[in-house]
Amino acid sequence: MPSNAPKAIILAAGKDAGSLLTKHLGDRTILECVLANLSQIVPPSEIYLIVASGQAPLANGYHQVIQESPLGTGHAVLQAAQALRDYRGNLLILYGDTPLVRPGSLLGLLNRHNLRQAHLTLLTAVVDRPLPYGRIIRNAAGQIMDIIEEKEASEDVRGIRELNVGAYVVDAGVLFHALERLSPSPADGEYRLTDCVHALIRSGLRVESYRIYDQDEVQGINSEEDLARAEFIVEKRLFRPRRQEEQNLVTFGTGGWRAIIGEGFTMHNVRRLSQALANQITRQGQESRGVVIGYDRRFLSRQAAEASAEVFAGNNVSTVLLTEDAPTPLITYATSIRGSAYGLAFTASHNPPEWNGLKVFHGDGSLLLDHETRQIEIETNALTPNQVIKLELDIGLEAGILEPGDFTNQYVDAVEALIDLDAIRKAGLKVMVDPMYGVGQLTLGTVLTEARCRVSFIHERHNPLFGGRSPAPNPEALRLLASHMREGGYDIGLAMDGDADRIAIVDERGEYIPVNDILLLLYWYLHQVRGERGAVVRNLSTTHLLDRLAHNLGEECYEVPVGFKNIVSAMQEHQALLGGESSGGLTIRGHILGKDGIFAAALIVEMLARTGQKVSELRESVFGITGRLYALEESLPATPEMRVAVPRRLKEMPAGRIGQYPVLRVSQMDGTKLYLENDNWALVRFSGTEPVLRLAVEADTEQKAAELVEWLRQFVRG
Repeated sequence: MPSNAPKAIILAAGKDAGSLLTKHLGDRTILECVLANLSQIVPPSEIYLIVASGQAPLANGYHQVIQESPLGTGHAVLQAAQALRDYRGNLLILYGDTPLVRPGSLLGLLNRHNLRQAHLTLLTAVVDRPLPYGRIIRNAAGQIMDIIEEKEASEDVRGIRELNVGAYVVDAGVLFHALERLSPSPADGEYRLTDCVHALIRSGLRVESYRIYDQDEVQGINSEEDLARAEFIVEKRLFRPRRQEEQNLVTFGTGGWRAIIGEGFTMHNVRRLSQALANQITRQGQESRGVVIGYDRRFLSRQAAEASAEVFAGNNVSTVLLTEDAPTPLITYATSIRGSAYGLAFTASHNPPEWNGLKVFHGDGSLLLDHETRQIEIETNALTPNQVIKLELDIGLEAGILEPGDFTNQYVDAVEALIDLDAIRKAGLKVMVDPMYGVGQLTLGTVLTEARCRVSFIHERHNPLFGGRSPAPNPEALRLLASHMREGGYDIGLAMDGDADRIAIVDERGEYIPVNDILLLLYWYLHQVRGERGAVVRNLSTTHLLDRLAHNLGEECYEVPVGFKNIVSAMQEHQALLGGESSGGLTIRGHILGKDGIFAAALIVEMLARTGQKVSELRESVFGITGRLYALEESLPATPEMRVAVPRRLKEMPAGRIGQYPVLRVSQMDGTKLYLENDNWALVRFSGTEPVLRLAVEADTEQKAAELVEWLRQFVRG
């Protein structure tokens, strides 16, 4: 029997399937849950969705096969015959309304099918409660002899507790041959998949079964009552303690892969992930383009970079390993100027010290998109240690497949080429910099020193514990910088996060300036002082004052989901001048396709030099154009219960008002965003980089902003 990797079919063309399968179960739709489970076993490129004619697309990145007429589930599967006409392997068939079947059960089903060299293998379960599923009929030897559907069963048969769950692995040739000879049901004229299964069982072919022992997996969703029960099951699963080995799964968020050191972030996972990336390079024949690997100052970052380099070298992929810790923007730049297949930065950015992770860039410096990281996740998590190919570091260096690299001077030159150094030199500015124990000191210090600024540093030494806090440049973390600003007569205080791709500033009075205001200032400066033209791109948690400013300047402002890769994509599409996010990341047209706190800091210094104004003065000037809005953000620990309960509450929330304020429209682009009058808004979304629930609002007054946050807080807590 065939043992190659299977293809899969999901039946999603039933009556009301479009509305049913797009209902949410937790923070995903029902169909997305099924696809997420299946994608751990079968690559998305090998999954075929059977959808009804005229049905709106249910998911992207998968094959869509249309069933023109609703002639039953057997007829639906037969529609894939043309697309799979040359395929001779196994087919895994699932119903789109079974999101609770675990990936492990599907893997067990497939494994049993292959090991027993079966033609057909069924997923079965023994249940305690009556369910309207087919009963498994076995002979005295335990062999499956038939399946009798609920409505055709006698009282004795209905007493059988072993049920057909409705998931199958079957030889493709055998299946399509049987489907072509299938007769319609006398009852309704439909061609049923279960009738085909009956025929295969009765034909004498080898039929096996794999039993699942978690009865919750049997729960399908065909009604609101079923959905409510499924939500309860999901909650129960989330609360169930997980064994340590489950942390071995590599999962990407909006900013790459991040995990706690010693749990998810291990050398085992680093090597598996590197092998998956190396496999992708090899498939594309891009070994000579190679990779650039860098790292920050976190615990195990350098060791992880070296372990990764050994894997790429072992796969004949040319590898450049940076010789010292470096900012993520520098690694992005090095990747782009070399035209490498990938760039890797081992960092967890602004996460707490106990975290580490990896950011992966394309050859142009842009982050991988969701469908790409999903594919890498699947391959990584399927790899075993024996499938990882390594070449020892010293051998790789000696052979030349692995070489040391230092791009500091080239990166500094690139930043300085975009900055008016002469204007800064004439201004004689006094600058205080807080790199937060991270990697931004050398590069930013070099730029500012060569611009003749008088530069002082705090928190510049190497400390992988980051002073006992997250290296995130928020007001609380920058209190010492603010104190120095008030006492030292500095013109500007600059801060960056741990890997130097985010920016924060403190003005000449020691006042923390929100990143939203920084984006406003820089967009105004680029447009009105530098004379550059173009739209601005922001994510949906960033100030709507950018919209007002863009409108005033005769430009467009585009809103995208959270994740800088989405900002970069929109910037490229619209040739935007500036893209940024309220968390501190920004870039401009003509620079790297990634966040750059070092360049942003240098651009802010140039703005002060060329305008001859203080930050506080510039803010008031821009607010004179846009008016004021007041933003507030809060992060709540994302408990397992919240992952299920919050999306459900949001779905059930009356659409008309939030507290006393009318809601104009609602967006589910990323989380749930409620648009209010006069550019006010409120957002609830789960973080893609940390286990927290983000609450963000923007309002006309500080009091109204506080009211909106309090309303959201009470709402999500039920």
